[in-house]
Amino acid sequence: MSRSGRIPINIPDNTDVRIENEVFFAKGKLGELSFNFKSNAKVEIKDNTIIVKKSSDSISHQKMWGTVRSRISNIVDGVSIGFTKELELNGVGYKAAQKGKTLELLLGYSHPINFDIPEDLKIEVPKPTQIKISGIDKQKVGQVAANIRSFRKPEPYKGKGIKYKEEIIKRKEGKKK
Repeated sequence: MSRSGRIPINIPDNTDVRIENEVFFAKGKLGELSFNFKSNAKVEIKDNTIIVKKSSDSISHQKMWGTVRSRISNIVDGVSIGFTKELELNGVGYKAAQKGKTLELLLGYSHPINFDIPEDLKIEVPKPTQIKISGIDKQKVGQVAANIRSFRKPEPYKGKGIKYKEEIIKRKEGKKK
């Protein structure tokens, strides 16, 4: 039984929300998103809040109840506030630079890595060792951050690589003589 499914979702002032044929639509100052929740849950809008209920007592509907509530909550937050992920590059000569619609990464390989920036996301490089990814779709922001991080994951001995800003790398002790 989901505990997160019981929590009502508050609708911000500048966000328009509607439900048509089991599809949830949200429009805010940052953009518009939709989510097809099928028959996994019942979604109601009452007094500036969204309430998600189970559509039946079947096991599959009980499992999806909290998932539908979380996806709707992320959509509402995304169109009103947005999501950001920050990456840090640690290592000698590791740099990032934005060149038009591509992100150029110098990560110690013999060649630079060119990463194409998706149209609905915004990537900023405030410093050569920092990358800031922002957008309205939480899943897409996280996936792009994970893809960029996968080019050079942080290693445990010197901590070199691309890591999330809040990530803590467990360091290992090197060889002893």
